[in-house]
Amino acid sequence: MQTQTLERLESNVRTYSRSFPVVFTKARNARLTDESGREYIDFLAGAGTLNYGHNNPHLKQALLDYLDSDGIVHGLDFWTAAKRDYLETLEEVILKPRGLDYKVHLPGPTGTNAVEAAIRLARVAQGRHNIVSFTNGFHGVTMGSLATTGNRKFREATGGIPLQGSAFMPYDGYLGEHTDSLDYFEKLLGDNSSGLDLPAAVIVETVQGEGGINVAGLEWLQRLERICRDNDILLIVDDIQAGCGRTGKFFSFEHAGITPDIVTNSKSLSGFGLPFAHVLMRPELDKWKPGQYNGTFRGFNLAFATAAAAMRQYWQDDTFERDVQRKGRVVEDRFQKIAALIGEYGVKATERGRGLMRGIDVGSGELADKITAKAFEKGLVIETSGQAGEVVKCLCPLTIPDEDLLEGLDILEASVKEVLG
Repeated sequence: MQTQTLERLESNVRTYSRSFPVVFTKARNARLTDESGREYIDFLAGAGTLNYGHNNPHLKQALLDYLDSDGIVHGLDFWTAAKRDYLETLEEVILKPRGLDYKVHLPGPTGTNAVEAAIRLARVAQGRHNIVSFTNGFHGVTMGSLATTGNRKFREATGGIPLQGSAFMPYDGYLGEHTDSLDYFEKLLGDNSSGLDLPAAVIVETVQGEGGINVAGLEWLQRLERICRDNDILLIVDDIQAGCGRTGKFFSFEHAGITPDIVTNSKSLSGFGLPFAHVLMRPELDKWKPGQYNGTFRGFNLAFATAAAAMRQYWQDDTFERDVQRKGRVVEDRFQKIAALIGEYGVKATERGRGLMRGIDVGSGELADKITAKAFEKGLVIETSGQAGEVVKCLCPLTIPDEDLLEGLDILEASVKEVLG
């Protein structure tokens, strides 16, 4: 397999090609094929960008039809028919059935674009600078987003420029199973000498993906919402990886019955792997002046077309979300058994997650890397996450056929046995 050109010319910053050092040529749903013709089951799905699988036929047809019609591809923030269709579909299929009233900001095509816009909007709307985020949170690697990201690996790569404007609080479970970390946050807010500047907003992931599949309890999220309301703090839910059905609901915060002031979505928002992001905000928070936050690629019409098709195909009723929840239970059960198997070898391991966003904490990044490397040898693409890469993480397509799901889980179990045995 010819990789010399890729190794010679691509920056050292590359990551996934180090873990999966083959040249991929095509993909369909939950299967990837390399240039030697070997197939792999995909439990990575573009780090959660391909919830509807690779080259989903419904979305591909919508894309081809749009291109065939000479539809506008790049239009800055022009009004286009594709944008209108996207916004109408979002409102009718997603927002209204959930009782949500949001305006839509199209900030640029990536998740960090959405986070940058959300935290800047919160500061403009509130007239305050401080943003509270949480331990092990990941919100992006541009400077504003990075200031709210916990991982030291990313925070150290600024060339010495200080990261400002944020304060970190302990996430649910960070201080131990029997300690409510929000007691600490509430104590700081109530003490004028705590040193915590009154935040403009709190930004939170309901399930921390890059942080290690840390799951916020539903009561914890509800209490966080109350604290924000009681203290005139905006609640931002970063739903970039956990949204678009990943946890078994379109928005991950639906499980807790909360209503954020601002929501960020990206990754699987386009449905087809096309770069796309939006920020949802309560209408009264739309304090932007025209052009105050812009970007060349803030209106990607191809993504409008596939995103609207995805919503119509999968979210008109609850059939799809119930199937995602069913598959999530399959993975949960099997991960619990694999964690118990690891325990038989004298290694403590735990399973956690929500929906089809699940992980096994094996306690060591070295062990997790060995397991995922062995899985790749056997034909499974799966990654790790967590502060030390200690969590083996499943982000398979939500559309994965049962036979591929079960085969992937078999490969993972066999890999664990081979590594530990």
